[in-house]
Amino acid sequence: MAKSSFWMTDKGFIALLFIGAVTYFLFMEHRQHVYQWLPYVIIGLCPLMHIFMHRNHGSHSEPGENHKHSGTGT
Repeated sequence: MAKSSFWMTDKGFIALLFIGAVTYFLFMEHRQHVYQWLPYVIIGLCPLMHIFMHRNHGSHSEPGENHKHSGTGT
C-alpha cells in the first residue's frame, strides 16, 4: 500500500492554510521588513539555484558520444 503525501492529509492541509495566512500577514502588515531583506534573499538564492539547476549537468548525451558545442568558434 502506497503511503500518501503529508500535504494531502488533513494536517498537511491545515499546515498549508497556516503557511498561507502567515505569508499574507507578513506581506501585508510587515511589508517594510520584507523589503529591507529582499536583496539579501535574492543574493542568497543565487548559489542555491546554481547548485540545484546544475545537478545533472553533462548528462545530455549518451556515453561514448562526442559532445559538440553549438555556436561560434572552431
